[in-house]
Amino acid sequence: MGVPRYIAAALKWVDLRPEVDPLAGTVRHDTRTSGLSLADAAALEWALRLGESWQLPVAAITAGPPEARAVLRDAAGFGPTRLVHVAADRDAPSDAIARALAPLLAGAAVVCCGDYSADRGSGSVPAFLAHHLQAAQALGLTSLAPEHPGSLVAQRRLDGGRRERLQVSAPAVISVEPGAAQLRRAPLSGLLAAGRAAVETAAADQAPEYGSRVHLLRTTSYRPRPKVLAPPRDQLPRARLLALTGALSERMPPRVVRAAPEQAADQLIGYLTDNGYLG
Repeated sequence: MGVPRYIAAALKWVDLRPEVDPLAGTVRHDTRTSGLSLADAAALEWALRLGESWQLPVAAITAGPPEARAVLRDAAGFGPTRLVHVAADRDAPSDAIARALAPLLAGAAVVCCGDYSADRGSGSVPAFLAHHLQAAQALGLTSLAPEHPGSLVAQRRLDGGRRERLQVSAPAVISVEPGAAQLRRAPLSGLLAAGRAAVETAAADQAPEYGSRVHLLRTTSYRPRPKVLAPPRDQLPRARLLALTGALSERMPPRVVRAAPEQAADQLIGYLTDNGYLG
């Protein structure tokens, strides 16, 4: 893969506060609430730290619709020397995103990613990216310690409260948890220069088409499953109709009980017992 030339931060533009329709279950996105997740912010911070430690430039890259350029504008204030946007569908699968990013990340010493996104949360893009780059992968990291250029020590969680220490060598793809680092404050000069920063756009042929594995037939409101009830015993239509409607059946009319808490509790327990809910 050649001599590593830079550190990369693979960022995702995602809606941080999506709205879900309570009836249809559809998700509504808003560009005003979209931006950088905490996990991706930690990834950007570690990319900046590694770049400073190893004296390498830092590049920020994202894949998504044209609105995804906003996340690169936000990252530009922190000092990346290169900003790259890959045109892709917002709902593109993880493998398709990794395939689109991989050609543009060849030669990166380390690619820093968030361990999961705020929308689907699968955390699979870093793994696919490491596969396509033929690089080492270390996912779900809680801390990092850079050593000499091209080598770092990482730590991640294990079951039972244990930790695992990893020796990672470049080229590598890593993903970090939100608590792995807190993104620094951008200097005023960086914020002013961010608006004028140039954003490269990948060619259309670098974002391959993909076929969706899920075909949506229709979207309807939630409907509970029907319950299986015993049919009426009578054979005559009139008797069966009366049994179904309960027009002639005796029932206890609703009533309001005004009593002290202890007496009200006794009334409720008695009602549940009489109707077979309690033994």
